[in-house]
Amino acid sequence: MKLLITGMAGFIGYSVAKRLAGHGHQIIGIDNLNDYYDVSLKQARLEALSGYEDIHFVKLDLVDRQGMEKLFAEHHFNKVIHLAAQAGVRHSLENPHAYVDANLMGYLNVLEGCRHHAVEHLVYASSSSVYGMNDELPFSTADAVDHPVSLYAATKKANELMAHAYSHLYGLPTTGLRFFTVYGPWGRPDMAMFLFTKSILENRPIEIYNHGDMSRDFTYIDDIVEGIVKLLAVVPGSDPDRQVSHPGPDTSSAPCALYNIGHGSPVSLMEFVHAIESVIGRKAQYRFLPMQPGDVPSTFADTEPLLQATGYRPCVGVLEGSRRFVDWYRQYYGV
Repeated sequence: MKLLITGMAGFIGYSVAKRLAGHGHQIIGIDNLNDYYDVSLKQARLEALSGYEDIHFVKLDLVDRQGMEKLFAEHHFNKVIHLAAQAGVRHSLENPHAYVDANLMGYLNVLEGCRHHAVEHLVYASSSSVYGMNDELPFSTADAVDHPVSLYAATKKANELMAHAYSHLYGLPTTGLRFFTVYGPWGRPDMAMFLFTKSILENRPIEIYNHGDMSRDFTYIDDIVEGIVKLLAVVPGSDPDRQVSHPGPDTSSAPCALYNIGHGSPVSLMEFVHAIESVIGRKAQYRFLPMQPGDVPSTFADTEPLLQATGYRPCVGVLEGSRRFVDWYRQYYGV
């Protein structure tokens, strides 16, 4: 099978490519290697993948329409795992145009490539951020998600709507994944696990928002990757005779699906901090701050539909996940 992985130099893209390597697939990965965070970390991920004969990297920006058309025309992919995006809730307040370019225009180029070249299944990244101001927990894909609190969240909701339109109009099978706070080795430097670990090891205060009164459905990278790989084989089908009297985000006659992918057991922010402290063996210095614009107090994934579809059962808890991340961090940075 020939696979396209967009955002392969990113945290999740790298991890998925590594997991699929050596399983009889031909993997083409693309990334624009932008400087949203340390480019050397992205390059190091690619270097770690360079030893696999079945993985090939192409530097390409999703927004390059002609480049994307050429890529799809040359390779005739069987399936596409679309993970590239401009990430970060807070950064979307500072640089909104980057989100429209990558997450809307770039995403459209992926959809068009899949449409015109008979891709069998598009699996794409959405986000738990789409739940916005919802306060009923756990978050369910049956919930209405019409009140985003950041532009990033709005672009991810738009991705889901665009996927549904292409599934309905062109019969393109699509599966969206709402990721919940992914962490682990090779993770993004702007995420809490990375920031907290770095600050504690450097004896600097860690910034704790909403005065610590927050919780997240922290999900270890290996669990996320297993969910993606399993769903790649679960291709949604169409049901033109299906009657939906009250259609919701997770109901359609088109060949599309939408899942939460998280641990399914939220952890308080302070418990998360204490796990990192325990692994490092050092107490953090705290700097308590108010809630940031675009943030939400709690996330909690209802993963039962994903369990029913794939048998997905996340197995790495936050203490073990923290240990694995800190071990990687110490080795990678030599501290």
